[in-house]
Amino acid sequence: MAGKKGALLVIDMLKDFIEPDGALSIGPAGPAIVPSVGEQIAAARERGQPVFYICDRHRPDDAEFADWPPHCVEGTRGAEVVDELSPQQGDIIVAKRRFSGFNGTDLNLTLRELGTEKLTLVGCCTNVCVLYTAADARMAGFEVRVPKDCVATFDEDAHEFALKELERTLGATVS
Repeated sequence: MAGKKGALLVIDMLKDFIEPDGALSIGPAGPAIVPSVGEQIAAARERGQPVFYICDRHRPDDAEFADWPPHCVEGTRGAEVVDELSPQQGDIIVAKRRFSGFNGTDLNLTLRELGTEKLTLVGCCTNVCVLYTAADARMAGFEVRVPKDCVATFDEDAHEFALKELERTLGATVS
């Protein structure tokens, strides 16, 4: 991916997922990745790459709540990025209501306008929002890299399955 213009996608590093008392907490795996995600953010900013925060942002009556407990409801504390990773001026916030950061958002348009060709994905959940965002990114022609110490989910088996899918099926670089 050297020489191509990149961007960092920070996926769902939100209080409802990461904090132990969050509405849909992924448990100890969430807080464990915060430092390495922070390092990726700092490195992207140092390189002058755009940092996108892809954030679950649901309406109180969202249809997704038929399958998942209510979480990341717009305007609530749980929908906020964890304090340690707060967005800075110039970062781009993309609110989403479904698993993929591309579904129903202007993420693809914004990345294209910036001339982006490669994406680094970090965050949670490996087997849900990270995986489906990566799938849509690959279908749109982006190169995708996922540092495995920067992604986490509810259970280790699902995490390992998703890492294999990212690499084997989607052709993402898992490092």
